[in-house]
Amino acid sequence: MNIKIYQLLPLLILSLTACNNEKQGTISPNALKPAAITDTVGHDTDDPAIWIHPADSSKSLIIGTDKDTDGGLYAYNLDGGIVNKVTGLKRPNNVDIAYGLNINGKLVDIAVATERETNMIRIYSLPDLKPLDKGGIPVFEGESQRDPMGVSLYTAPDSNIYAIVGRKTGPSDQYLWQYKLTDNGLGGIKAEVVRKFGKYSGKKEIEAIAVDNESGFIYYSDETVGVHKYYADPTKGNEELAFFAQDGFTSDHEGISIYKTGPKTGYILISNQQKNSFMVYRREGSKANIHEHQLITEIDVSTIESDGSDVTNVNLGPKYPNGLFVAMSNGKVFQYYDWRDLQKKIDAAKK
Repeated sequence: MNIKIYQLLPLLILSLTACNNEKQGTISPNALKPAAITDTVGHDTDDPAIWIHPADSSKSLIIGTDKDTDGGLYAYNLDGGIVNKVTGLKRPNNVDIAYGLNINGKLVDIAVATERETNMIRIYSLPDLKPLDKGGIPVFEGESQRDPMGVSLYTAPDSNIYAIVGRKTGPSDQYLWQYKLTDNGLGGIKAEVVRKFGKYSGKKEIEAIAVDNESGFIYYSDETVGVHKYYADPTKGNEELAFFAQDGFTSDHEGISIYKTGPKTGYILISNQQKNSFMVYRREGSKANIHEHQLITEIDVSTIESDGSDVTNVNLGPKYPNGLFVAMSNGKVFQYYDWRDLQKKIDAAKK
């Protein structure tokens, strides 16, 4: 039998596609569909953060990282279009946002990203993405294991702003370092280490970190193991408050997002990365114990292998009146979801 190579190509393509889908996980036929998908970046999206415009929420932005040696930080509008970017960064990993850092007497909104290959955090003003860090601020100085990955910002009741930074690997304790961000007196920002804390299983890595400003807690994903919870206030000590989300994950625990329905109530959403779903837990814990975060439901989404996510309850206009959920997806994009679609799934699970 004389079979030509071109006759085998369709079979080879189908085989490769099947292998790739098996590796990435499949999208459930009941998965939520995104309301919008962003323009593509150059290399590999990883983590998003939502910046709320102070005067017109419909002009809010999604800030996201492009993770590569020649990576960048991108700003998207609510339609998913790229409106600004910073390129030439050395593997920016995660990003978070805070409002009103006092610099030279002026309150400035900031985006802080980790830059893994330089062992620095990078700080930019919002919404213009202008650098405020004079080329970067070193983190984990003096450590043999640095490689910063995760970052989340905590705004304390006294308006002080802190960056909680994680890394690729490190010790079984004091895995995270907390930095106080302040004016350096020269129109820029300095970072002072105020705390070293946090357990690490050693199983894989810690990337996703989220801070609940109002409740005052830090959550972070110990991949393949569970989610740790600590106080955000560095003066309250380093006792672990909870270790939850240990069951039901296919492999990696990834992006963490906190949707607020009240001062202390709402949901904690955690990416079940290889399942292409998000696990939803009670933000307020149980009636008996605020640190007992019970699973409410699992929501299938259309993201592939989602690393990072963010969510807001702010009315962003007709498309997102109850807020927006944004998640990274393979394909060099972020996907936007109307929060009402997620809420329907949550409400159905509560019945």
